Amino acid sequence: MHALTVLVAAAAVDAVSDRLADECAALSVSVEDADAGTAAEQPVFDEPGIAPAGRWRKARITALFADESGAVAAAAGLISAGIDAGGHIEAIAPIDDCDWVRLTQSQFGPIEIEPDFWIVPTWSSAPRAASKVIRLDPGMAFGTGTHPTTRMCLRWVARFAMKRDSPWVRVLDYGCGSGVLAIAAGLYGAEGVEAVDIDGAAVDATRANAEANGVRVQADHPDSVAGSYSLIVANILSTPLKLLAPLLASHLARGADLVLCGILEHQADELRQAYAPWLALDVAAADDGWILMTGVQQA
Repeated sequence: MHALTVLVAAAAVDAVSDRLADECAALSVSVEDADAGTAAEQPVFDEPGIAPAGRWRKARITALFADESGAVAAAAGLISAGIDAGGHIEAIAPIDDCDWVRLTQSQFGPIEIEPDFWIVPTWSSAPRAASKVIRLDPGMAFGTGTHPTTRMCLRWVARFAMKRDSPWVRVLDYGCGSGVLAIAAGLYGAEGVEAVDIDGAAVDATRANAEANGVRVQADHPDSVAGSYSLIVANILSTPLKLLAPLLASHLARGADLVLCGILEHQADELRQAYAPWLALDVAAADDGWILMTGVQQA
């Protein structure tokens, strides 16, 4: 296997990546900030409806090919097409053959949420201290416990479930991804758990993951949401969370908990204002620039 590495201006990333994948039949194409690790690095936080605060100046594209001839032909095609102003071929080099499945698995091990609560891939053994385990492998849907927002939500569910006098009667995981939050609510005794997502792959993943963990979760499209819930958790992004404020608030039972995540620290006031007509939100946890906000429906 050979890797072709190309340096391009950030604005040309899509065109060059598409050419490598579609016309040159690359096995895979990856993109990274060419200035990563230097003083010129531009970390970018992006979300729908919000213009990014910065933009990479240069990007490094790496395309994998089955053999050297494929990589050389792709490089020649890019050169003949002009690549882009300032772009150039950095290298064509062989890469070691390896067991990619084993390598991928080695990068994902058990994740501690609480000392007795762990997210464990199917290829790993659960720690002895784990009395509650969710078996979950990296896949198409977001939410395997590796991201700070997922960890904060899972930790909140675990801690507040133990403080309650009775289980949540009805739980809604809005924007469920892998379904890990819905599964956690079920593990901690919720009587009825529903999960919704606009992505059909996420709905399918949630159903499969819930079944694999022996937890009953009703997964469907958001159009299925009806009635009131004693807990609603939504780990998405601030812009959709603000737009969803009237909808989510309307489905909270009196005394119900609302848990919102996928929010950057500087967005806290925006979320407070968006939900102020229905309930007060407070920052309940923070991790690596992200925050978790919660509120209780009083009306």
